[in-house]
Amino acid sequence: MKAQVLLPKVFDFPFTYNSQTQGKIGNLVEVPFGSKNEIGVIWKNNYSEPKNIKIKNISKKTEYYIDKKLVDFIEWFSSYNMVPIGLVLKMVIGSSDKFIRIKDSSLILKKTNIKNLNLNEEQTLALKFLEKVNNRFDVSVLQGTTGSGKTLVYFERIKKIIKKNNQALVLLPEIFLTDDFKSRFEDFFGFEPAIWHSKVTPKQKRLIWKGIINNEIKILVGARSALLLPFKKLGIIIVDEEHDTSYKQDEGVIYNARDMAISRANFEGIPIHLVTSVPSVETYNNIQNKKYRHIKIIKRFDNYPLPKAKIINFNLNKFKNKFIASDTIDYVKEYLKKGDQALFFINRRGFAPYLLCKKCGFKHICANCSLYLTFHKIKNKAICHHCSFERKIEMKCKLKGNCELVMYGPGVEKIFEEVKEIFPKKRISIFSSDYLKKKEDAKNLFRKISDNKVDILVGTQMISKGFNFPRLNCIIVVDADFSGRGYDLRTTEKNIQLYHQLSGRAGRFSPESLIIYQTLTPHDSTLNELIKNKSEELLKHELSLREENKLPPFKRLVSIIISSKDYDLSLQGAREIKVKLSEIKNLEVLGPVDSPLVKIKKKFRSRLLIKFDSQIFMQKKITKVLNGLKISQKIKLTVDVDPINFA
Repeated sequence: MKAQVLLPKVFDFPFTYNSQTQGKIGNLVEVPFGSKNEIGVIWKNNYSEPKNIKIKNISKKTEYYIDKKLVDFIEWFSSYNMVPIGLVLKMVIGSSDKFIRIKDSSLILKKTNIKNLNLNEEQTLALKFLEKVNNRFDVSVLQGTTGSGKTLVYFERIKKIIKKNNQALVLLPEIFLTDDFKSRFEDFFGFEPAIWHSKVTPKQKRLIWKGIINNEIKILVGARSALLLPFKKLGIIIVDEEHDTSYKQDEGVIYNARDMAISRANFEGIPIHLVTSVPSVETYNNIQNKKYRHIKIIKRFDNYPLPKAKIINFNLNKFKNKFIASDTIDYVKEYLKKGDQALFFINRRGFAPYLLCKKCGFKHICANCSLYLTFHKIKNKAICHHCSFERKIEMKCKLKGNCELVMYGPGVEKIFEEVKEIFPKKRISIFSSDYLKKKEDAKNLFRKISDNKVDILVGTQMISKGFNFPRLNCIIVVDADFSGRGYDLRTTEKNIQLYHQLSGRAGRFSPESLIIYQTLTPHDSTLNELIKNKSEELLKHELSLREENKLPPFKRLVSIIISSKDYDLSLQGAREIKVKLSEIKNLEVLGPVDSPLVKIKKKFRSRLLIKFDSQIFMQKKITKVLNGLKISQKIKLTVDVDPINFA
């Protein structure tokens, strides 16, 4: 008896093996492959058998299996995202090592005390709305002002789901959110959640995997990859901060976890709730088209208002290389006097993004990428934020002696120094990934902020996401820039969401809070609408622009990056690929053009952009053409379905 076995490797097809017994699709089996044994999954028998090849036997069956709904989802996921099906399976079952050592004891989740948390009237109505659809596929959007208690609503929803012996998956966009989220979770449920992300230890992953497939773990909180775990009895999926672009995986297997979560819910036949304060343009469009159900929570906790907003016209000449305006300083002093905390927000890591010698004009550019190096004072080095290349900043000048470097533009470290000069007696901390490398660092900082042992925070974008700081009542956006970089069609959408999220960090427990926007473009229409809290008007306008320019969600885009160590080879390869793709009907192929970041990690990059009707499934035709190409081995192709950025 023959069986097709799919292996978690970079293959787009299963392998044929002999089986002593009738294997069921989804059974995990051990098979010989090359010089060692591997764990694979018995797959559908719709692949051709090899000829004139000695077929090996399945070594043994394991006690584990994945159900048909997940098998179907894996196949669809592979087709949609144009990635080998074996790599998708690898995301589901991981490595063989997991099964060799699967006899580890079960995961022990610590129990804690439940705090009495009651829903208010608005939250209760939202919960009833979500509960209208119970055991079938449905996409509902739970939209709420930051600080309105959306989390509590879906916690109540989950509680009822798991009481029926079902499982719940909660997706979060960033692993840094999990600790703050974990404490709120424990207060509500009385036990700690199982948490899944890239930093979890291999042993912990084995235990979680085993608990999930056996239905011993009822609630899993995770980042993107948690979506592909083999749940035994999944009853609901929650996508928190659904608008967040961190849901897009842009290396390895490229996919959008939010969109794939909706598809998985469809295959499982279960409800999914998208939770947000300002929805993504795609979600907003689906709300408008009545494709998604939608409920809004308007009031914040104890009816505290959103912060008042002020725009400060920032003129660089006026402030002579200082980045905090005198008016801003006056406002901050008022809040600090009351014992409140202040946050200076700048979305740039490091000290300065540009280094230039004023004598010879030398620019610090990465040796591997077409990108300026950012000076990081913490390391006293210039660092590339794409490939992590580092260089000491002391350079011999082409003219005489060492280069005299001028540092242009502020990073979080520069603002930190300036704030220390202005407020020398205040307790000031940096909230940035460079300073919170270890889990303990983040925990200690959160504790200090909550215990009011920090007066001023200086932070990057990671601070805008989901954190709850009770005394934070004054936020300063150091550089409110709405220009984008010319290669991101989502600039306006991202700014609306970022600044709305950011403003929601302030005034959660105070009737008087303030957000200050320092900007070189004080009359920018997006900024002025944003401070009136008219995010819906902005999304409407953005949607009409997208429709007018035939962009997503009205068209589907597939980006193909052709990279090579030889610039001419990458461009020539792109031209040849375009000729072949242009043979497909109803497909518009734009390019080739140089990527805005033309070189990354020593490879030159050319781009093609494929555009087609969003209602047509073109990926199989495109994949067939790409698989049939005979191109140089010196060229690498990267395919990105539904790209978010075009760098």
